[in-house]
Amino acid sequence: MKAITIRQPWATLVAIGEKRFETRSWRTNYRGEIAIHAGKKVDVKICRQEPYRSILQKHGYTAERLPLGAVVAVGRLEQCYNVKADLGTAAILGEEADLVDGAEYIFGDFSAGRYAWEMTDMRLLKEPLSVVGRLGLWNCDHPLRN
Repeated sequence: MKAITIRQPWATLVAIGEKRFETRSWRTNYRGEIAIHAGKKVDVKICRQEPYRSILQKHGYTAERLPLGAVVAVGRLEQCYNVKADLGTAAILGEEADLVDGAEYIFGDFSAGRYAWEMTDMRLLKEPLSVVGRLGLWNCDHPLRN
């Protein structure tokens, strides 16, 4: 299964379904099942800012209680959109000119020219699976159980 390492708190936000788009400087043609791996670093300052703090808290997380160095969820990489325009409080994606705003916009870097990877069907693992992450898309050879 393909996997992607994401720094915390963004990995958890994707895993719990509060963040639908993972933004990257590069595009991917891959579509299909994907494991979300939480990196070993946490941006503690971001975790204490709104809307991060209250959304994490709603799901029982704090900056000090986020899984690290582990696969936390499995879902689907549905689509990869080019960011057409960053309007400052919203962004325009893809040829259909889909609008991203609110917390979703705040949770990503939607600078024009970047890519928004649409993540769907996220399922948290019952227990995070300790795995060494990697850069880019990588193959997770460990059996993942929900």
